Amino acid sequence: MQVIVCGAGQVGFNIASQLANEANDVTVIDTDPDRIRRITESIDVKGLVGFAAHPPVLQQAGAEDADMIIAVTYADEVNMIACQVAHSLFNVPTKIARVRHQAYLEPAWRNMFSRDHLPIDVIISPEVEVASAIIRRLEVPGALDVIPMADDSVRAIAVRCMPDCPVLDTPLEELTELFPDLKIFVVGIVRDDELIVPTGKTEMRDGDEVYFIADTAHVRRSMAAFGHEEAEARRVIIVGGGNIGLYIARELEADHPEVRCKLIELDEVRAREVADALSKTTVLLGDALERELLEEANVAQTETVVAVTNDDEVNILSSLLAKRLGAGWAITLVNSTSYGPLVGQLGVDAVVNPRGSTVSTILQHVRRGRIRGVYSVREGAGEFIEAEALETSNISGKRIRDIRLPKGILIGSVIRDGEVIVPDGDTQIKAHDRVVLFTNADLIKKVEKLFSVSLEFF
Repeated sequence: MQVIVCGAGQVGFNIASQLANEANDVTVIDTDPDRIRRITESIDVKGLVGFAAHPPVLQQAGAEDADMIIAVTYADEVNMIACQVAHSLFNVPTKIARVRHQAYLEPAWRNMFSRDHLPIDVIISPEVEVASAIIRRLEVPGALDVIPMADDSVRAIAVRCMPDCPVLDTPLEELTELFPDLKIFVVGIVRDDELIVPTGKTEMRDGDEVYFIADTAHVRRSMAAFGHEEAEARRVIIVGGGNIGLYIARELEADHPEVRCKLIELDEVRAREVADALSKTTVLLGDALERELLEEANVAQTETVVAVTNDDEVNILSSLLAKRLGAGWAITLVNSTSYGPLVGQLGVDAVVNPRGSTVSTILQHVRRGRIRGVYSVREGAGEFIEAEALETSNISGKRIRDIRLPKGILIGSVIRDGEVIVPDGDTQIKAHDRVVLFTNADLIKKVEKLFSVSLEFF
């Protein structure tokens, strides 16, 4: 597949890297020569310095033969015009654009992105993706990440094993015996910053970050099995009244009326705008790094603090201060990869990376065939993939043990006629089954080769 990526920032770099690793022909456009040099020296892609919306630049990038354009520059308008030019002049089949400004995304103007106006097939909003990811974490107390799959019949969940975790030092193959009524399957363990796809003999240790797939109806009991029985948040403090903070507050007001929410915003003009846009949320003007303001917000009685300002340092420090003053749980927005390995050690509970959320959403639309969902974890180290088996699949009717999956790929759940099946070696894959699997990033090529005919993943 020939793909043009407009923008060599963090999102563009990650998308280009993953696509290049899967043997796609990728060309990256950016106005910054240093970024182009860095990306071409790091990964196997072509680089082009230029303005992504200019027709000659797109032509030079191979737009006439491109299968897809992914526009993720920092300017919404450049992304939109690049897609328009790619459609009108070069007839590029698939066009994906990142659009950050919420004014473009209001329901009244959504028709603007139709084929008769701005022909963009997929609109990605990082702010909406991040806010949705945070709300999912709020709904499952104690979770580091929550990923709905198969129409939310199952969820992939990440938790950290604490010293009191009841299943520490227990081989994973014994989990079914310990919890026969729970439909859970552990598919990944992060230990010492290394992602491991486990076997039945693998044991969980204190400090491990564990990814498991669970029947959505069993999520609370599944969390308890890992020692997480935190109370659902009834009092929430949001630090930052930007697009993300405002979106979260609106969603809580609309869908979780039982939650008492307070929002802290430093800028007076923005604070007034946010207060006018919300009906039930208390908006406080001031600096979330000031102890007195957090105490005024009653942080000691708050179950969850959500820090989503535009400043990583403010988010991290305000989260740590809130926890020191008695807050139960901190969800923190962190853009920089430099802080990734440190924030957990400092005491931040759950970190949300907007780049990861955006990349996962884009990958879902990049994959071809019977793909239903993709979610990238740990900076692209692994992926959850959901697909549908076909009548013509050569694995239909076969037991999982006979499929001979490469080591590092696990089928974590099979959904058949609405029923969630925790698979074992004797489980048969049937036509129309929804299959959720987890794979190491370096095995995605093998996943493609293994399932290109049988599941038509790609």
